[in-house]
Amino acid sequence: MSEKPTGAEMPEETVGSQVSPVSQVSPMSHMSLMSAVWQSSPPGSIYDFIRVASFSLGPDGRIAQWSERATELLGLTARQAIGKDPVEAFVPPELREAGHRKVADILDGREWTGLVPFRRAEAPNGHGIAEVYVMPAQDERGERSALCIAVDMNALRGLETDLAASQAVFGQSPLGFFLFGTDLRMLRVNERFAKVFGRPADAYRGATPHDLLPRSEAERLNAALRQVLEDGQSLTDMPIVGDVPSSPHRRRWSVSLYRLHSSSGRPIGVAGLATDVTGRRRAEQEAAGVRRNLALLNEAGARIGTSLDLETTARELLDVAVPQFCDLASVDLYQGLLSGDETPPGLADGSAELRRVAFASAVSDGPVAFGDIYRADPDGGRPPKPIQVGEVHRYPFNSLCANALRTAQVQVVPGRDSGESAELGAMLQSTLVVPMVARDTVVGLAQFSRTKGSEPFGERDRALAVELAARAAVSIDNARLYRREHERALILQRSLLPPGDPEAAGLDIACRYLPGNAATEVGGDWFDVIELPGHRTALVVGDVMGRGLRAAVAMGELRTAVRTLALLDLEPAEVLSALDEIARGLGEPGGSHTTARSGSRAARGGRAADGSSDLAEVYLATCVYAVYDPVTRRCTFANAGHLPPVVVEPGENALLMEVPPGMPLGVGGEPFEEIEVELPDGALLALYTDGLVESRDHALDEGLQDFRTALSTYEGAGSPDSSLEDICDHVLNSIDTHHGEDDIALLMARVQGLPSDSVGDWKLPSDPQSVGRARELAREQLESWGMDDLVDTTELLVSELVTNALRYGEGEIRLRLLLDRTLVCEVWDGGLVQPRRRRARDTDEGGRGLQLVGLLSAGWGSRRTPHGKTVWFELALPDGQSQGPDSVEALLSLW
Repeated sequence: MSEKPTGAEMPEETVGSQVSPVSQVSPMSHMSLMSAVWQSSPPGSIYDFIRVASFSLGPDGRIAQWSERATELLGLTARQAIGKDPVEAFVPPELREAGHRKVADILDGREWTGLVPFRRAEAPNGHGIAEVYVMPAQDERGERSALCIAVDMNALRGLETDLAASQAVFGQSPLGFFLFGTDLRMLRVNERFAKVFGRPADAYRGATPHDLLPRSEAERLNAALRQVLEDGQSLTDMPIVGDVPSSPHRRRWSVSLYRLHSSSGRPIGVAGLATDVTGRRRAEQEAAGVRRNLALLNEAGARIGTSLDLETTARELLDVAVPQFCDLASVDLYQGLLSGDETPPGLADGSAELRRVAFASAVSDGPVAFGDIYRADPDGGRPPKPIQVGEVHRYPFNSLCANALRTAQVQVVPGRDSGESAELGAMLQSTLVVPMVARDTVVGLAQFSRTKGSEPFGERDRALAVELAARAAVSIDNARLYRREHERALILQRSLLPPGDPEAAGLDIACRYLPGNAATEVGGDWFDVIELPGHRTALVVGDVMGRGLRAAVAMGELRTAVRTLALLDLEPAEVLSALDEIARGLGEPGGSHTTARSGSRAARGGRAADGSSDLAEVYLATCVYAVYDPVTRRCTFANAGHLPPVVVEPGENALLMEVPPGMPLGVGGEPFEEIEVELPDGALLALYTDGLVESRDHALDEGLQDFRTALSTYEGAGSPDSSLEDICDHVLNSIDTHHGEDDIALLMARVQGLPSDSVGDWKLPSDPQSVGRARELAREQLESWGMDDLVDTTELLVSELVTNALRYGEGEIRLRLLLDRTLVCEVWDGGLVQPRRRRARDTDEGGRGLQLVGLLSAGWGSRRTPHGKTVWFELALPDGQSQGPDSVEALLSLW
């Protein structure tokens, strides 16, 4: 046992738990009265929370009385406790001498307070702590006794914590918190509530709702408080409107009420939370305006752009805008755009000629001078005349309309004084002059006006006007592009085919293209030769289903996509998978991938259910994609529904390669497979489209056999000395290619791998010394090739790439130099993180390596490999006339 100020004397454990020091013995009658008072406390009183118990000591220092609460708290029954010496029973032997002295002091009339451990099974550590207060007393005979009161410290501390937490929640809540008593008067409010109404928190004690709110709102709140107090049902989100001293405008609150109870369930008041929802109400009003605008945009999306006619699209814009958005509107388009001029429409200063193509009004029957009052007045001084639909005009340089065309920014024309003119323009509230911008090009001008009495244009209206004009501008620009499509188709077809005779490392190439329609010379067949890093080459042949202009457009899009994907250095199967996704997006309006519907319509002959022409047929295509590596002499093929390649090895007949056929591009749903084939030097590879081997007069099998026969019977087809051009001519002359039913594309390549002495290949350990070793190997190899002019640059760049591989890569490093039409250096490592070029600051000590590689090389990049990545750079071979970039100047330019 220990006195309260001192924790050192408290015993660590007291067997049986309990009591503590001894005090004076109290009279039996007095103890009985005390015990009766404690035990008869009503449920829910404070004593239930703090767990107070009592017992007494008689004149002999032994326990004389033991309350039921003592039994509950200390765990001993009255039979176990009464009559026992508390010191002998509960105090450890080593403390009993001090305990007897303390009991003697208590019986001599001294008070004592201390902390006593007692046993409690449900406690985490098996015991609790009680604070015991011993008061000297006397019985009716005048003999000394002691009255003892024990309190559970854990319960007391828990109550203190709960009170502190409640105070923190009440005081620190960001919401207005208030408490009404059962008489519907305020008992307490928090600081947030007090701050809103501008009075100290204590000033609200005893206040009623009528002291804070207007009469009608106060009566509503009073009735709600009474209802919650009576039936106990909580009330949430009750709207309340009132005034506060800090704001000139009325505020809105959302009030939630709930009844408070004592631990016995007796109602003791009503608590409430008040949330200021004034901003939310304002936001709801703004949201309603936004919904109206969204509905208008939705209507615009459905109605604008249904035609490829410029004037029709302009009228569709005004049909949407008037009268839902404005009272008057007009559209002017550049005259050059309407006449089909190839040059960008309009002049830089915004004063080019325009034509009024549409006008709409909800307040007049014909055109009026409204926002366009700033147009040039050729008569000078007289009021401007309204611009008629179809009239060609221009705006002066200093006008707001010309400024809008020049800057592509919205201009606001304020309303005119009604005393200036009798024109309708004097009745206008305001006008928005909105440039019509499509693909960063201004194609015309839209004007929206509201008459006086209407709500003025706001920021949200300006944004809506810009969106409406932009949608119409895109549709107008699409119509312009569609009108010129046929003129560009021929240019597109010729430009998308490889120019002249393509060149590639380790390959001799020859090609032919014959359009199915000699009149237009456009079609959907294409071929391509794409140079890849590491002197590898991608060979592509594709066939878009269909003919003519639409097939040519589709071919151009797909061929561009193939080149883009090839430059990402993906595997052939990955290229076709990505191309399939692109083709499916191109085949549906808006780029949606509704491939099942597309495939079913194509199967029915390219006609939709309503009988209209199905554009999806145009974007179904076949393609074969091959990548040849002249170092390994291996070629990897992937096929998307195309005819298999034909290979002629030296001394052998032509054979169809067994390449997995795959599904056509645009169908989707199936993965693409790839195979890798080793081709010997001198082997001839032929890629082609179905127009070469199939027609009405020849079945596909017959055409394939004729094609193989033509290759096999040509003398020298498998010889590396024979001319590929002659072989192409022989094939086309041997097969009927003049049927005019389909386009024909033929691509032939003879394999001539890189000689072994043109390849330097080394493996280096992942060690800092490998950087120097890599430089030595590169120098020795270049000197053996006679490329002394490239030694310094190559050493520097090799050092950068090998250093990066050590820092950011993993595993063994591989260095490879390839010499052909250019010098290629490759550094391989097992890391998966691709290098990223960044711009270093002047104070950075590093981060300039890849910048240096980009400055000194003709090109650089990285690609994934099955076991990591490869970073490469390419250098042009010296021609003896021009010098490459200077390394010193390149280094200095980084700072």
